[in-house]
Amino acid sequence: MSKVAARHKAKIMTPHGLRTCFEARIERGAGKQPRVARFGGIPLKKQKRAVLADLAPVQITYPRKELVHRLRKGRCELCQRADTVQVHQIRKLAQLATSGPTSPEWMKHMAGKRRKTLVVCPPCHHLIHHGQRTAAFTA
Repeated sequence: MSKVAARHKAKIMTPHGLRTCFEARIERGAGKQPRVARFGGIPLKKQKRAVLADLAPVQITYPRKELVHRLRKGRCELCQRADTVQVHQIRKLAQLATSGPTSPEWMKHMAGKRRKTLVVCPPCHHLIHHGQRTAAFTA
């Protein structure tokens, strides 16, 4: 047994008889009770009439992010076509600061909503990356 274990070893009286445990005491002055922390001292025998009351776990629902709602709509935010969708993303909102009257519609759309992501259909996504301006961006 180590020095620390030997120093904190104690015997206490329980309803089941004398038990050995580890006990840490902090004495407090001025007539106050000492603070006591005990580890052990309980009987480890089987209780035949014990009742286990396991509660059903509470299901926690977390709100979905806005992007998830936008994706689940399945609608392009530029041409409003109901199709399979993809997400176009930029690194920083500061990249949209260069948008002006001659910038593409997708850039104006993202700058107006202050978003780094844009949910688009595959044809619009292709047009965004290849810099072509067509009637698809008149939404």
